Amino acid sequence: MEKILFLVILLAFSFIPYISSVAFDDRDLRSDENLWDLYERWQRHHAVAREHHEKQKRFSVFKENAKFIYEFNKQGKPYKLALNKFGDLTKEEFESGYACSCWAFSTIVSVEGINQIRTKDLVSLSEQELIDCDTSDDQGCNGGLMDDAFKFIEKFGGVTTESDYPYRAANGSCNAMKIKSSVVVIDGHEDVPENNELALLKVVANQPVSVAIEASGQAFQFYSQGVFTGNCSTELSHGVAIVGYGIDKDNTKYWIVKNSWGPDWGEQGYIRMQRDVKAKEGLCGIAMAASYPIKTSPNPPRKGRSYRRQLTGAGSQNL
Repeated sequence: MEKILFLVILLAFSFIPYISSVAFDDRDLRSDENLWDLYERWQRHHAVAREHHEKQKRFSVFKENAKFIYEFNKQGKPYKLALNKFGDLTKEEFESGYACSCWAFSTIVSVEGINQIRTKDLVSLSEQELIDCDTSDDQGCNGGLMDDAFKFIEKFGGVTTESDYPYRAANGSCNAMKIKSSVVVIDGHEDVPENNELALLKVVANQPVSVAIEASGQAFQFYSQGVFTGNCSTELSHGVAIVGYGIDKDNTKYWIVKNSWGPDWGEQGYIRMQRDVKAKEGLCGIAMAASYPIKTSPNPPRKGRSYRRQLTGAGSQNL
């Protein structure tokens, strides 16, 4: 049994592995020559180009990662790893390069979710607006907190669309004109009682929830499919969003978590993480710092066109 909150996810998301990695076996690991062939195949698959002077260093990292993935997958864990687009990055490089704006993505997923639930309209919103403009408490690509981002959206009257303020994966100057064209508003946010997976489940049953987890390990970096069971600590380092939950065929309970690393990571950009674990903090600390937006107010009219929004008990209305 699964509960997934977004209609678009329900239509498009099945746990069929996205072809996002390079398959290999023990024959590819038998010699450096074979490993080099595997590395070049990986580069072609992911359209990765490395400068000649750094290619040997990258190959050394790739070789160790490939061996780690191969040995891990022999252990019979309920999840598998794969040679994804992070294949020639060290753990430290991966952590510094791909956790930049996770807090903004986590926030936007939850706001997009509650907006769709309240208005029946799925609107892609701007992470870059938060990165550039929410700088009093958050620090763009240097880190931030979802609670502070929710406060910013409420205080400044909403958030604009992704198409109007597109993602650039870097800090930039705030475009004051763009933040005056908000299309989705919220009325505040609430924190889920900490260290309480049951309380978290009750909220997730109704809307997506922003959470922080510890995601620095190689197993998370190369996650491909299945129910992730750790190992991980509770030193929170990464923002994601829970969008649903379910129970696997072996009765393992899990959260459905949307990450910000693109559809060529994990299960089409998602990871299933074990739910209802013995530790009160939840797996990887997932129950330690959860929060969600509140929305009761209608959105402002969209400039340039009208759109229809379904109101509970009141039919539809032009805004």
